[in-house]
Amino acid sequence: MIKALHIDPRDSVATLLDDVPVGGAVEVDGRTIESRAAIGRGHKIAVAPLAPGEDVVKFGFPIGRATQSIAVGDVVHSDNLATGLVGELDYTFMPAAAPHLTGGQDQFMGYIRADGRVATRNEIWVLPTVGCVARTADRIAARGNALALPGIDGVHAFTHPFGCSQLGDDLAATRRILAGLACNPNAGGVVIVGLGCESNQIEQLMAEIPADRRAVVRTLVAQQAEDEVEQGVALVEQLAAYVAATREPVAFDRLVLGVKCGGSDGFSGLTANPLVGRMSDRVGGAGGRVIVTEIPEVFGAEQMLMNRAASRDVFDRIVTLVNDFKSYFLSHGEPVSENPSPGNIAGGITTLEEKSLGAVQKAGRAQVIDVIGYGHAATQSGLTLLEAPGNDAVSSTALAAAGATVILFTTGRGTPLGFPVPTIKIASNSALAARKPNWIDFDAGQVLNEGFTAAEDALAGLIGRVASGAETAAERNGEREIAIWKRGVTL
Repeated sequence: MIKALHIDPRDSVATLLDDVPVGGAVEVDGRTIESRAAIGRGHKIAVAPLAPGEDVVKFGFPIGRATQSIAVGDVVHSDNLATGLVGELDYTFMPAAAPHLTGGQDQFMGYIRADGRVATRNEIWVLPTVGCVARTADRIAARGNALALPGIDGVHAFTHPFGCSQLGDDLAATRRILAGLACNPNAGGVVIVGLGCESNQIEQLMAEIPADRRAVVRTLVAQQAEDEVEQGVALVEQLAAYVAATREPVAFDRLVLGVKCGGSDGFSGLTANPLVGRMSDRVGGAGGRVIVTEIPEVFGAEQMLMNRAASRDVFDRIVTLVNDFKSYFLSHGEPVSENPSPGNIAGGITTLEEKSLGAVQKAGRAQVIDVIGYGHAATQSGLTLLEAPGNDAVSSTALAAAGATVILFTTGRGTPLGFPVPTIKIASNSALAARKPNWIDFDAGQVLNEGFTAAEDALAGLIGRVASGAETAAERNGEREIAIWKRGVTL
């Protein structure tokens, strides 16, 4: 008999743990339901009859409305379930009591910076101001990395196509995200490579970087250099001698954790995301910083985050952030519900409400302490909400620019992508973890059989090892990318 997971007593659907044929027996909370259709693993089976227009409930909240009569045993998916999302809304401040969170005794070996921040890597990053010198930055980094510089974990270039033909806020956002990356503590030193004639002038970019950070930043203008690659490599060697460092023991209160999901499936909200939520609370409870983003993927679950605002001011800023994002969609003629992706749908997720209710679980139970704009840094202990879209590369880059030193990335479908800081890939299901060990670092599917406690401790141990220098799958594969959110016109 196939089992199905019924999350909340109020739910009208349950999630299948394996494929079931037509007429197959499904066990739900000790009772047997006969499947009226062939239903795939991770998809939903109705456990209560539903009338047209009636709310379909999962996680204890509506995930949309039935578009036709649904009988017990029917598959509940795109043919009979539709989103109920609309545009901008008025929200009510209903603050929940702050939970009591405690951290464990978790530690890692990190690099303590002069400003007190702690890094999980001591690398030299090469950042181009403009796409015209992207390959130049790559060559400088490759040459520098080949030197195997003592006390340096690696030399990496993070290239992009922007920095010119941009105007106003769009150019300012590109500059701000690059400045944020230049300030990430994992970059022991930074070489900024400019072309010379671009809109994103080095002087203006450097002005975005705090004065005390500029001591570990070197700049190069390619149009003014006789041999820009040789000069760039010389700057890397100069920096390496200045920023070489050794690791020291620190606790998780010195960790800055970014949390992200991508390529989600029907198990993401049942296994990987709630497991990451426990880690968010563990790090935040210890006094560390946790950053959550991908704002369009809280649509339908935003009130849950708003209820966790630490103050009326934080609540108001969450409301503004959510409604501004909805306005951004509507101003481009797009519905706010244009999600989930084809891969999400194939994996069992039907509506954005369902996806969002699973996604927000990465934020755990903590109060939202702060709300920050795209390209800005998280500065407070606890949970920070960061402005960025759902796109994996754009939002993960924003997490790194906000100061994350480790990213926990959950996935049900799998992705090889990696980002500037160590990115731990967490599979929502054991089949993916077994099929893609070259992509996946941790199998959250184990919680279905073993429960959350053992998995939480195992994941904390893995985070400690990665923060201490163990490579993630993405790092072993050389997967390190950035992407910048472009919202303006191109000249």
